[in-house]
Amino acid sequence: MSIAVRYYSRSGNTKAVAEAIADAAGVAAVSVDQDGASITETADVLFIGGALYAYGIDSHLKEYLKGLDGSKVKKAVVFSTSWISKHSIDLIKKGLKEKGIDVEDEAFYVKSKPDEAQLKAAADFARKYM
Repeated sequence: MSIAVRYYSRSGNTKAVAEAIADAAGVAAVSVDQDGASITETADVLFIGGALYAYGIDSHLKEYLKGLDGSKVKKAVVFSTSWISKHSIDLIKKGLKEKGIDVEDEAFYVKSKPDEAQLKAAADFARKYM
């Protein structure tokens, strides 16, 4: 099974969750603004996450979603961190669905900075989709 983990994080909170998911999957977590973030080979599962910033997702993640080739992703699973609300999950799902990507209903969310128990929960969450 081919798995990819992509994220955008300003504070490092979403990055920590992405890395926990990636470690569970045995792959690297790649920030959407890094070289190599594009999905060039078909991914059976794309774990993708971001946070809410001023009632929206960061422009880096928005642009990544716009440029994503929906034919290269069989299924997406969303995760998020934020200090305020879970609305980023809806925004990310919307962007994925606009690309014709099947998106899991369940998402993983951490309010504020993830602790060790939440990082373990992120890894356990990811294993359900592998």
